[in-house]
Amino acid sequence: MANISDIIEKFLLDALKQDETMDISRNELASFFNCAPSQINYVLSTRFTTERGFEVISQRGGSGYVRLIKLNFAEDDYLQELITHRLKEPIDYNTTKRIIANLLDNEIINEREQSIILSSISPKALACPISIEDKLRSQILKNILITLISREHL
Repeated sequence: MANISDIIEKFLLDALKQDETMDISRNELASFFNCAPSQINYVLSTRFTTERGFEVISQRGGSGYVRLIKLNFAEDDYLQELITHRLKEPIDYNTTKRIIANLLDNEIINEREQSIILSSISPKALACPISIEDKLRSQILKNILITLISREHL
């Protein structure tokens, strides 16, 4: 059975299929799902990240709301953004998994390619000192994305 985080995520994703921007009340959503508002915060901060193609804007206060925006990157623009900005810095495995999940969600890669990429940048595959693991992962992923851009233009 799905946990409450999965259920909240699915609910929000389904709502975003109809409109790519939505304003929600954290308290109303928590009341709807009979959970604490912190559970809503957890889902928003872990599952609706930039790496997954979302922007979350939070307005606090009496009439506070959370604006959830599904980012629409043109495929090459999104890949170029990842290459030139996000992957300049070392990247941990969990963040990488979110990026790869977004590539799959947006049909930039297929499930087989997802599995190959994830296995190639996993901590087990990168049997190296921890001090350089995230930098090595970033370089490998950057080269994979460059290949994806090149593949699209063949």
